[in-house]
Amino acid sequence: MRFTEDNVTSPNTAEISEDSMAPTRKRMGTAERKRQILDSAIQFFARNGIDGQLRNLSKELGITHTLLYHYFPTKDALIQEVYKEVFESRWKPEWEELLDDESLTPEEKFNAFYLDYSNTVLTYDFVRILIFSGLSDHSISDRFFELLRTRLLPRLIRETRKYCGISDTSKPTQRELEFLMGLHGGVFYIGMRRWIYGQAIYAAESPNTEQEIIRDRVQSYLHSAKSLFA
Repeated sequence: MRFTEDNVTSPNTAEISEDSMAPTRKRMGTAERKRQILDSAIQFFARNGIDGQLRNLSKELGITHTLLYHYFPTKDALIQEVYKEVFESRWKPEWEELLDDESLTPEEKFNAFYLDYSNTVLTYDFVRILIFSGLSDHSISDRFFELLRTRLLPRLIRETRKYCGISDTSKPTQRELEFLMGLHGGVFYIGMRRWIYGQAIYAAESPNTEQEIIRDRVQSYLHSAKSLFA
């Protein structure tokens, strides 16, 4: 008798049941599962926007809607955790210490701050979630801009005045703030070009292009401020 693949069955294969071939699902602890949901939610909202439906997130995770709500009782609770993870946790107290360091010139402070700031925050999830929040309920964007207004912008205005030779310690004027936001927005736009429009920054093949752009914008801002305000 001539044997072929059709009439020969491996005895070992025949004995393996369908159940034994199924992969064993790893059971997660509470902290691990919550971490998994949060990490997935960050990517989900960055990809689909804040208005993305949690039932779709549950499907991506392979868990029930009920289980997701066990860890995050409301969508707002999940969004607040996303804010803490993506925005608050990246805020460096060292930035405030840098800007308060009297041994550095204002130009040195601006360059050092914005170079590190851009490396820290201009990521896919940060940029896209901030933009999506601004297009929906503002729950994240409002909190982040309040953080800027209270902990960053007054320091940058103070250093701008020093550069201009102004000793005024009063609250920043609306004109000063708007002029500063031109610089801040210009730096943020580097991330928007990459993660919103899908466009590489100028001369992307050069590893120092982004740093050069930031230094040019800082220098332009400070020189223009001296012309306008001094």
